[in-house]
Amino acid sequence: MNALVSFILVCILLFIPWIGVSVLGLKILFGIVIPYACFLVFVIGLIYKIIYWARSPVPYKIPATCGQQKSLPWVRRTLKDRIESPFYTWEVILRMFLEIVFFRSLFRNLRADLSGKRLIYGSAKWLWLGAILFHWSFFIILLRHLRLFTNPVPVFIQKLDYIDSFIQSLGVPPLYITDILILAGLIFLLLRRFFDPKVSYLSYGSDFFPLFLILGIVISGILMRYYIKVDVYGVKQLTLGLATLNPTIPEGAKIGTIFYIHLFLVSSLAAYFPFSKLVHMIGIFFSPTRNMANNNRAVRHVNPWEYPVKHLTYAEFQERFKEVMEQAGIPIDEEVKPEKHEWQSWYILEKK
Repeated sequence: MNALVSFILVCILLFIPWIGVSVLGLKILFGIVIPYACFLVFVIGLIYKIIYWARSPVPYKIPATCGQQKSLPWVRRTLKDRIESPFYTWEVILRMFLEIVFFRSLFRNLRADLSGKRLIYGSAKWLWLGAILFHWSFFIILLRHLRLFTNPVPVFIQKLDYIDSFIQSLGVPPLYITDILILAGLIFLLLRRFFDPKVSYLSYGSDFFPLFLILGIVISGILMRYYIKVDVYGVKQLTLGLATLNPTIPEGAKIGTIFYIHLFLVSSLAAYFPFSKLVHMIGIFFSPTRNMANNNRAVRHVNPWEYPVKHLTYAEFQERFKEVMEQAGIPIDEEVKPEKHEWQSWYILEKK
């Protein structure tokens, strides 16, 4: 049901720009107003999330470790131990780099299955491979699209575009490798949520919706490049105008409805991003299980929630609640002599 509702929502998002542009002719709304509004929501939402995470106190030092902690000088630590249980700042940086770029913890992930009454652990490298294909392809595609928002196009983007489309024997225009890889990664991640019983049981609409939405973006982009032709020069004019804050809809350009559909889906993803699980792309930098050094024995971690608290001795407690204790039948120790405390004057005044 969660998958069906998410699929229907994405289909509704597909029909909104199709009706708005091809039927109602609202090109300015879908080409300028909505992209700007969604980008503004994206920026403000992301800044809010970053400030919220940055201000959240971390009362305990809780780095997730599984390597030899730095202790006595004669206890040997390998490079793997330095990554798994970082002590110095550079070790934390190395660990974060491997985690963000190569999904190291996901590569080490295991699959748990029941065989009768026995719990058996096995390798789960397919999930790591699917995640790598999707994330890296998505990142490269984003970089390639910078050529639409820059003039002249940076040399780095030109080289990246050439490497990504080096397979030129299959027709014109050249086939992008990342188009194939991101489709493969998306389909794998989507099918995994359908056919893996454990993952399917834990999947919500917030898990299916971004997958269907990104799949719609990818498919509309592929259709626009290989099958449904659009005016590339007109698209460049529109995107460059958006980037330079001088937006205009090119007159006479046959951009095509498919472009507005693609742009609307991208804008919807941008507005949805800060409030979805996709924001883990930023959240990983604020994860205390990853970004903290395992140096508890060397550096004292002060709880930011700590504040001076007035503790009561038993004598002070007995003096304060003496009447209540007598009514409840609790014996009073007469030999205990409470010291004068600041709360006594306050308690007497409050009682009066």
